[in-house]
Amino acid sequence: MELPKNNFKIVSDKKARMILPNTITLIGICIGLSSIKFALDGKFAIAVIAILFAGLMDALDGRIARLIKGTSKMGKELDSLGDVISFGVAPAFIMYFWSLQYLDKLGWLVCLIYVVCTALRLARFNVNSNEEPSWRDNFFEGVPSPAGGITVLMPLIFSFSGFNNIYFNMNYDFVVPIFFISVSILLISTIPTYSFKKIVIPRNMTVFLLFSIVLFFGLLLIYTFKVLAVSGFIYLTLIPISYFHYKKISKKKNITINSKEVEELEDIL
Repeated sequence: MELPKNNFKIVSDKKARMILPNTITLIGICIGLSSIKFALDGKFAIAVIAILFAGLMDALDGRIARLIKGTSKMGKELDSLGDVISFGVAPAFIMYFWSLQYLDKLGWLVCLIYVVCTALRLARFNVNSNEEPSWRDNFFEGVPSPAGGITVLMPLIFSFSGFNNIYFNMNYDFVVPIFFISVSILLISTIPTYSFKKIVIPRNMTVFLLFSIVLFFGLLLIYTFKVLAVSGFIYLTLIPISYFHYKKISKKKNITINSKEVEELEDIL
């Protein structure tokens, strides 16, 4: 009697390792899309938190892919698609339902500009990601899309923080469109911003770092929107600092390269 052939194929290790990071990316996309539904239902606080979780998924998928050696071209393209949805389309809809819809066509135009700038920023990143010297890994060219997606929500976050009622009264109809355009410009700009990819922590500072992380997330759980508002302000403050830091490093690197070229020319002569 002839035994039936086994039609099952063993999935290669490479393909198996691709499943987990791509699944995390897809979960992030679903969370980003769900934030639009929350905003449509008027649950703007939950919508903001959903974008934060989408950002967490975006931070995890790439790191896990590199850790288990599961990187792939499909994962890279899927990650970019997820970024456009979660940090481009979703924040635009959230802010439109919250404030920009009252500006009618102008509000919708502002949303379109922001989403287009997010897509252009990601396209530029995919093209240039493998063409930079290693020292520039510490910087992004322009504001990255996840940071832009959260930063553009700052007026909404600020309104939930309570700072608006305590310190001053903000005119959101005026501030939100200007903030949208400003973040859109930062996305497609060439201003260097910190990437925090290669942070070297001294061993004697490890305990302090762990304590700081626990303290931050503890405060985030208790005073969610206050901590987010302060964190957003700190990030915006770091942008000009990162610009001047980059210029300083770039100048040193150029001097070093030029001196090496002179030495090589002298050796030839």
